[in-house]
Amino acid sequence: MQIAVAGTGYVGLSIATLLAQHHEVTAVDIVQERVDMVNRRQSPIQDDYIERFFAEDVQLKKGVAPSVQKGFMLKAPLSLQATTDWEHGYANASFVVIAAPTNYDSAKNFFDTSAVEDVIGKVMQVNPKAVMVIKSTIPVGYTEAVSAKMGTDRIIFAPEFLRESKALYDNLYPSRIIVGYKACNAEIESAAHTFAGLIAEGAAKEDVPILYMGTTEAEAVKLFANTYLALRVSYFNELDTYAEIKGLD
Repeated sequence: MQIAVAGTGYVGLSIATLLAQHHEVTAVDIVQERVDMVNRRQSPIQDDYIERFFAEDVQLKKGVAPSVQKGFMLKAPLSLQATTDWEHGYANASFVVIAAPTNYDSAKNFFDTSAVEDVIGKVMQVNPKAVMVIKSTIPVGYTEAVSAKMGTDRIIFAPEFLRESKALYDNLYPSRIIVGYKACNAEIESAAHTFAGLIAEGAAKEDVPILYMGTTEAEAVKLFANTYLALRVSYFNELDTYAEIKGLD
């Protein structure tokens, strides 16, 4: 299957690497330096497992068999290329995974989703049959709203639960796979199940729980997960500060 991934940050590059184990993946980015690094199998981000996969990919393409190198994780070379040519990248993809940045704008009290909408517009221009999978962090209700705004029903939402520097590891060993889609569309429902299967196929962990739900519910799950993580971080920061004040180890 041909798959395009928009963005080569932690989310985009980790999912592109995961899927490239079994499918033809094209990573699309606007920064030429990042594209060149990916094509040279140099990771533009700090991630131990991506760096390891890239190093193993280079060895496999040189003819070093996995059984020769202890600890090999790859069974075959990665089918991954990167480009700044979005028309070429999106043109023949069955799925376009959108991992564009959506930085929170504190002045507007809202996520800046312009990059996501830019990708959606470009995909609709060159490949209107593609199913778009948003993995960017977005506000609750966004998938439904942007589908109406852009005039398409070919968008699903699959939240990610990744840590920086451990993004590919978290994709290989996910706690769960969640896909949100519009249930009244049989074709998109089938595509949602297919995409979940692609993620499970690339994972090293077996029998990963897969949860299907509406897009708004999936967005809420992502929001609550982020909120819970932020609460934990704040709690332990406060606990550490308290211990320091009290002179505790």
